[in-house]
Amino acid sequence: MKAVAIVFGCVVVLGGAAGGWAYWHLESNIRSVDIDKALGDDRPARADQVAASPSASASASPEPVETGVLNLLVLGSDSRTGKANKALGGGDSGGARSDTAMVVHLNADRSEATVVSIPRDTLVERPSCPTESGGTTAVAYNVMFNSAYAVGGPVCAVKTVERLTGVRMDHFLEVDFAGFAKLVDALGGVDVTTDEDIDDELSRLHLTAGEHHLGGKQALAFARTRHGVGDGSDLGRIKLQQQLVKALADEVSGSGLLTDPTRLYKVADAATGSLTADTGLDSLTELSSLARSLSGLTSDSMTTVMMPVVPAPSDSNRVVADQPEARELWESLR
Repeated sequence: MKAVAIVFGCVVVLGGAAGGWAYWHLESNIRSVDIDKALGDDRPARADQVAASPSASASASPEPVETGVLNLLVLGSDSRTGKANKALGGGDSGGARSDTAMVVHLNADRSEATVVSIPRDTLVERPSCPTESGGTTAVAYNVMFNSAYAVGGPVCAVKTVERLTGVRMDHFLEVDFAGFAKLVDALGGVDVTTDEDIDDELSRLHLTAGEHHLGGKQALAFARTRHGVGDGSDLGRIKLQQQLVKALADEVSGSGLLTDPTRLYKVADAATGSLTADTGLDSLTELSSLARSLSGLTSDSMTTVMMPVVPAPSDSNRVVADQPEARELWESLR
């Protein structure tokens, strides 16, 4: 989330410096979905949130800083459409899947963040979800978690996460396949360390154990690979994804974007162009408000964990939430 703070804080600075066209272009990049309208009141209670009172240091800002406890659902969509996505390993079929799902919990004073990964292979109850055509999907039991996005898009993904966790998702952000790779390339790459050799033909990733500087295509493969690490399951992939989240935060923090306007614009364009957000975060002003509230957050204050799971009794290739540990984890984030 430190990466988000710096990038979108810089976006607003750049937009103001470069004029109305740049600001309009960056804001028009962001796609939007109205989660609140689609789901109505059939949701967990929202945590108490209080708008920050203007202070001397913030008096020059045109918008209030969003404060209070926040939970954000962040999805990485494995899109199967478009030439750019196919070239990065998206395949030839249509549709998309949410193969990366993280609940980001921000505490009230923004001094800490907890990032909880939900394995895509988790068997869950998928609730009835509204569709764009005005209908609803059927309730489904013991189905893979990532099927929610496949059948009902972001709205169903949010509703399924809220049903699984009992936690209200205050905001939603989705980053697509090709957009993530462009963002990493715009940053100049990212540094990671592997504890073992990775040789995965499916993700097209081949790395020896040790330190590596990855470009966008390799970083995306690093986030997707699972057959070349650990036991080949989604759980090994999650560990790599969590490492990548912190590495990206460190790269953005130490990259000196504000001193390089050309590179800053490339990063801002890639960041906004890869995003789908809920209507509470679908503008540069709203993203900047959240970003400024995260200004004191560092990767060292970011805790990454995975929802506790155990093998599913019905299928050893799938997992289910490990109770009561999973329930206790979600309760701590309310």
